[in-house]
Amino acid sequence: MIPKIKKILYATDLSPNARYAFSYAASMAEKYDAKITILHVFEELSPSSNIRLSFIMGEDRWQELTKDKAQKVFDEVHRRLEKFCDDMHNEFTECQFIVEDILVKEGNPSQQILTLTEQKDYDIVVMGTHGAGFLADAMMGSTARRVVRRCQLPVMVIRLPEEME
Repeated sequence: MIPKIKKILYATDLSPNARYAFSYAASMAEKYDAKITILHVFEELSPSSNIRLSFIMGEDRWQELTKDKAQKVFDEVHRRLEKFCDDMHNEFTECQFIVEDILVKEGNPSQQILTLTEQKDYDIVVMGTHGAGFLADAMMGSTARRVVRRCQLPVMVIRLPEEME
């Protein structure tokens, strides 16, 4: 049985490596006439950091700043992702891929990716990875590793070629 790929979840941290991985998502979308959902997850502060800042600034003031800042961050990331989509459309003029949705979430990146794959009907996850120092050839990034290990869908993990680093 040949798999049908109609919905691609492309997870990005907005790095050059993730940008390179997008070319694979676009290529697949073109080949299979699939739609792409772009996901960016930014990590929230640790509970201990939240408690410390809340204590220093006062609970009400900290909540107000947090809410205001979170909305600004969401808006900025969304704006950057829209620009990224425009850039990719210009770069891949031969591809007529369709970006169906742009999602910006807060939390643990691997957990957010896994939750989304369980809630929606994606067929594959595409994401970039980067190695860690001298282990670069043996290891992939921790987020990609967790997703590959726990995801029920196929996961395509793309490394940035050495000549592009």
